[in-house]
Amino acid sequence: MSDQHFHAVIWIDHHEARIFFFNVSDAKEIVVRPKDPVRHIHHKANTIGSGHAPEDPDFLQHVTDALAGAGAILIIGPANEKLALINHIDRRAPALKPKIRGVETVDHPTDGEILALARRFFKDDLMEPPRAR
Repeated sequence: MSDQHFHAVIWIDHHEARIFFFNVSDAKEIVVRPKDPVRHIHHKANTIGSGHAPEDPDFLQHVTDALAGAGAILIIGPANEKLALINHIDRRAPALKPKIRGVETVDHPTDGEILALARRFFKDDLMEPPRAR
């Protein structure tokens, strides 16, 4: 993260995480993908298991590492992967937890829609990094 990008928004599902470090005028994007993004498990009648793919801890750790330099974070996404990320952060990077300012359910927005949503969410912040004294 550069010094000019204090805020971060992450859109995440089990196929990818799109992370934007941004301020009022520009943004930098990082995309993180799991090693095996096409995990499909179909539940069959009379079988044991939920039919859901297990969480990918390596993917969640790469996302957590990418967020480490953020000062304020908004997590968005369509389903449960955003909650899996929060649980992963609780267990593996608890110092990052207080930086999470919000979690919202959002389907599949464009990059522009993600940034517009994040800038509205952080509208009361100056969206500028703290100044060194």
